[in-house]
Amino acid sequence: AQLVESGGGLVQPGGSLRLSCLVSGLTFSDYCSGWFRQVPGGEREFVAAISGSGGVTIHTDSVKGRFTISRDNAKNTMYLQMNELKPEDTAVYFCAADLDILGTRTPRFRYQYDYWGQGTQVTVSL
Repeated sequence: AQLVESGGGLVQPGGSLRLSCLVSGLTFSDYCSGWFRQVPGGEREFVAAISGSGGVTIHTDSVKGRFTISRDNAKNTMYLQMNELKPEDTAVYFCAADLDILGTRTPRFRYQYDYWGQGTQVTVSL
């Protein structure tokens, strides 16, 4: 399986970015997926997750109301729409996937995911 993130970059505070994660080598609809982020020297922290069916989503408190996770199973792609970006959102963002036969899982912990992308840098700065 391969997960490839894109859409990162430099944006001013208050701006928006949309991250994409293209998944290949898996039947994407059978897998839940999530976004994590990591700053240098820090732990990889949970941002958001979406079930394989797309019917269940969760977001960590610090991004609620600003970020939205979504997926298009026909395109084997997951998205993270990030609005009202803040300097503290600066990090490398990683997508991840794990098996979700029932289409209901939204794991929050790193160890719960078997497949990972290489990450995309998001920098929020003037």
